Amino acid sequence: MTTDATITLLIVDDHPVVRDGLRGMFRSAPGFEVLGEASTGEEGVELTARLDPDVVLMDLRMPGGGGVAAIAELARSGARAKVLVLTTYDTDSDTLPAIEAGATGYLLKDAPRDELFTAVRAAAEGRTVLSPAVASRLVSRVRTPAPAPGDTPLSTREREVLALVARGTSNREIARELFISEATVKTHLTHLYAKLGVKDRAAAVAAGYDRGILG
Repeated sequence: MTTDATITLLIVDDHPVVRDGLRGMFRSAPGFEVLGEASTGEEGVELTARLDPDVVLMDLRMPGGGGVAAIAELARSGARAKVLVLTTYDTDSDTLPAIEAGATGYLLKDAPRDELFTAVRAAAEGRTVLSPAVASRLVSRVRTPAPAPGDTPLSTREREVLALVARGTSNREIARELFISEATVKTHLTHLYAKLGVKDRAAAVAAGYDRGILG
């Protein structure tokens, strides 16, 4: 950490609005300095080597180089920076690879402002930081074997989303019909993909019919 106790940051996220919001948030709070921004994991690795921040705020899913690969590369290169994942996704398929790759912490983007500040300070000190939802999932996974794909039932909302997907409805239209955000639709899709053991919409619909979820 810098000698004057200011924590230096690098923000890595492919959404300009998210980067602007985070930059403004940290600039308005004492004890933080944003050194730079990157829109891909690869760019994040390059800027980390050049700027040497205390903490890297890393999104996971980005075109042109994702977060998990970037975290692994930073660990391999011996970078001093601690990586705090800041993402929308909390599924096992996202959480575990990021932590195994070397992330110091994992926080969701809906975390309150003060919780984010506290998490960054803790990460800068090398302490592990996990959002309550992620911590709970990890503890559950350690205590119980992971279910085979298809063994975990879909929630009512996930069934609604899957039914709309089967009708060819876009994410934007699903959001409008269910009165939720597109980001929430994507999160539901990620969860139901994991539960069905599939990777895309077409496979999810096929699995839904095959298992009687869609009739």
